[in-house]
Amino acid sequence: MKKIAVVYWSGGGNTEAMAKAAVDGAKKAGGDAELFRVDAFSAQDMKDYAGFLFGCPAMGAEVLEEAEFEPFFQEAETKLSGIPVGLFGSYGWGGGEWMRQWEARVKDDGANLVGSLAVENAPTEKDLADCTALGESLVKALA
Repeated sequence: MKKIAVVYWSGGGNTEAMAKAAVDGAKKAGGDAELFRVDAFSAQDMKDYAGFLFGCPAMGAEVLEEAEFEPFFQEAETKLSGIPVGLFGSYGWGGGEWMRQWEARVKDDGANLVGSLAVENAPTEKDLADCTALGESLVKALA
């Protein structure tokens, strides 16, 4: 079975809730999924996984969190060519522009973007169900 890593950064818990729902979806679809806070995962660890779900909220001027997530992701994105990837996170302003920029960045890296989900503020039950579906989609992309 191909392993999936769900790697996230969360400041207030919204993105963490989304990450947990994505892991649940991947497992529900028969995937071998593991959940990691970004500070417990490195780009070197990526070699052990076939697909990734990355979660990070919008910060500042519509950017990824800059102290931990962005440095990790800059290194990780050099390893994404041809790899199934899903993106998720929450935002409080800006209409989700950070997600559109992140999607373009991942596609430019050559990744197979299987889906993305940008949630305004705290995720609703429907948003969490969409996160579950994103996890399921990643497992299907690995089949």
